[in-house]
Amino acid sequence: MATKLRARRHRRVSPTSESRLAQWTLIGLSLLFMGVILVLPLYAVFHEALAKGIGTFFAAFAEPDAQAAIRLTLLVAAIAVPLNVIFGLAASWAIAKFEFKGKAFLITLIDLPFSVSPVISGLVYVLLFGAGSFLGPFLKSYGIEVLFALPGIVLATIFVTFPFVARELIPLMQDQGTGDEEAALSLGANGWQTFFRVTLPNIKWGLLYGVLLCNARAMGEFGAVAVVSGKIRGQTTTMPLQVEMLYNEYNATAAFALASLLALLALVTLVLKSALEWRFGDEVAAAER
Repeated sequence: MATKLRARRHRRVSPTSESRLAQWTLIGLSLLFMGVILVLPLYAVFHEALAKGIGTFFAAFAEPDAQAAIRLTLLVAAIAVPLNVIFGLAASWAIAKFEFKGKAFLITLIDLPFSVSPVISGLVYVLLFGAGSFLGPFLKSYGIEVLFALPGIVLATIFVTFPFVARELIPLMQDQGTGDEEAALSLGANGWQTFFRVTLPNIKWGLLYGVLLCNARAMGEFGAVAVVSGKIRGQTTTMPLQVEMLYNEYNATAAFALASLLALLALVTLVLKSALEWRFGDEVAAAER
């Protein structure tokens, strides 16, 4: 009897013993919020894109300007993401595996794009490479165009996306420590062998997760790219910029068709992100045990 009373008293004071009404209320509010913020906008995008029929929907992608925007978006992502992977691997390796002066400052620099507006970062590149700067006319004298061209778009995209890979790998590498690398070195492996055969397999799922987030942001970036691209139709307009231009021209069907492609890419990213989280989480838990 005393044991049952103690068990009942413990259940009453447990901070997680909410009533059924409270649980369902919280779940309902969460689902309502997600429905209003996430589901309804996605439904509106696809509904407007298909409002005039499937033929009109696909015709929007046959436009030369739309195809140019898609090609440019993929090209920018194909350049920016691998460069960010190289930087992220190097930065996370240095920060997690070594002690050196300026380490805290380097971490702060990595986090800088999270705190700076993308529009501000675009304006910085205008100041650096614009007509009134030193670098702009100097590079132009050699036939190198940065602003209102592919290099400027790539630079702006790299700036706003470079924290994603590093920020996924730094805590993972710090949790793993240096034991495996020290064991490999003691067995005669050199630095590159240690990296490719020990470190990289240990961080592969975290690396893929960071690449996924980096790629999604690179393809959807608007603010910084809008400043440095000049929005030259068919030449320097990415998919987000093309959507804005079409919508401002009251071509809503074509605008929402391109927006639906971006939304579809976002949904695919979400599915892959969830799958990687599931796989990545299991490996981290196994490593901790």
